[in-house]
Amino acid sequence: MLKKIFRIIFKSFLVFICLLIGFAIYFIFAIQISEPKIADNSALKQERVQHAENFYTVGNNWLKKSNSGLWELYVEGDGFERGAANGHLTKELAQFQEDAFIHQIQILIPNLNYLKFLKYFVAYFNRHLPDNIIEEYKQEIYGISRFASDKYDFVGPKYHRILNYHGAHDIGHALQDKNMTVGCTSFGVWNGKSVDGELLIARNFDFFSGDEFAQNKIVQFTNPKSGYKFATITWAGFIGAASGMNDKGISVTINAAKSQIPTDAATPIALVAREILQYAKNINEAIAIAKKRKVFVSESILVGSGFENKAIIIEKTPSDMDVYDANSNEILCSNHYQGKEFENDLSNLKNIAESSSLYRKMRLKQLLNENKTIDYLKAAEILRNQKGINGKNIGLGNEKAMNQLIAHHGVIFKPKSGLMWVSTYPYQCGKFICYDLNSVFKDHNNIDENAEINVDSLTIPDDAFLKTETYLDYVRFKKIKHYIQFITKAPGYIYLSPKFETAFIISNPQSYYTYEILGDYYRSKFNYETAFNYYKKALVKEIASVKEENQIKKDLIYCFNRLH
Repeated sequence: MLKKIFRIIFKSFLVFICLLIGFAIYFIFAIQISEPKIADNSALKQERVQHAENFYTVGNNWLKKSNSGLWELYVEGDGFERGAANGHLTKELAQFQEDAFIHQIQILIPNLNYLKFLKYFVAYFNRHLPDNIIEEYKQEIYGISRFASDKYDFVGPKYHRILNYHGAHDIGHALQDKNMTVGCTSFGVWNGKSVDGELLIARNFDFFSGDEFAQNKIVQFTNPKSGYKFATITWAGFIGAASGMNDKGISVTINAAKSQIPTDAATPIALVAREILQYAKNINEAIAIAKKRKVFVSESILVGSGFENKAIIIEKTPSDMDVYDANSNEILCSNHYQGKEFENDLSNLKNIAESSSLYRKMRLKQLLNENKTIDYLKAAEILRNQKGINGKNIGLGNEKAMNQLIAHHGVIFKPKSGLMWVSTYPYQCGKFICYDLNSVFKDHNNIDENAEINVDSLTIPDDAFLKTETYLDYVRFKKIKHYIQFITKAPGYIYLSPKFETAFIISNPQSYYTYEILGDYYRSKFNYETAFNYYKKALVKEIASVKEENQIKKDLIYCFNRLH
């Protein structure tokens, strides 16, 4: 009898081992991604020439750093040629960008074993990613990947890594559920609402992946072999479009909406926006491109058309799509849907009720109503506004503000005139540098280390905020915040000094986040009475979302129960 039981157990064990091996073999084959076939790879052999400290050329392509601090990149040719030139020119910037990105991931996920698991999860999840990206863009990404750093080969092969990074925005905002890192705001005005009647588009790209990630912004000018010339505000190694405009007067900006966790890979939304820039000359063509692409997550694409002198919002989910036309001379976009298709969608209604999106839209409407007409200077002023509804002080860095002090960039488009203003570091508070797309593409062969390609007379000055004590307070707030969060999680007995505690409160006294952080710290040290009092203070401030408010209430109740 025992022998029979043993044989059954042994056979079951063998079956289990065989299944495990079978799954391992399947998994290894499943995550393999084939590299694009390149008929002519001579673009890889072009020499990079350094003409000055921050000025490089590869053939007709060039990269230079302007006096503003913005990097300016020009690339031309077919997909692979553009990618190879881009990768060759920006390889040092790309390594810096990857360092910053990986560092931020390690801060969010310090557990090495979980990071290793996540690596394989992402590889499996994105196994169908190449099937949803057009061949031209795969070749462009492949060209860039040939110059990627060896430093992160443990994460994955170079082409796999760069390809997967293009889906990071989509996966990130779905998994984080828009938690404090994605709260973009954009708007457009035209006809009687803009100073000269021309369409004007403005946006904040509030995608935060650490301060370092936003330091080396690139204004990229792309002259493709097929399609239209266009410009994007981007970073090294990334070919998608978060914000951009083409020479036919089409502009695009993307705003995240409420999403479910995706179940399979699709086209990254930034590549859909990029395709619109490259291949659409009017709103109908933009809609047609968006309609034929399946996407990971829910997103709003604000499309402006200079020559049609209007803007619409393409509202897209993994399963459906709608086009929102405000039928007005202005259009406002935050992080919820406004069209008929999704107005009664439960996920959208929940997003409106629980997130900062509706609040920000209401605040944006207030700011627009305060001005009879809007020009590019007033648009920048709106993007930089840090107050809440009715001008309320809601603390520095609050997601309910237009300016959350986390933006990768702010940008203003005047599509018909071909003008584009791009913010310089930090956030959208530095100067906005103006570029005339028509002039840049006309004179792209006449660039040298001394040539500034921006329109100096149209520069928007630094925000006066940068010269205030309040700005210095915010810098202190961020530094002390990181320290407090570190000692909150750190093992052992590291305690916050009264001096640092007071300095932290003074640095951002109207922010709920200040008191929530202190509450978390004292709770970690089992000082429930002080933690309770700080959570109470947080609850009387303007909290960014219902989700965060509920969490603070839970923490408050936890401390209360420990005291009684």
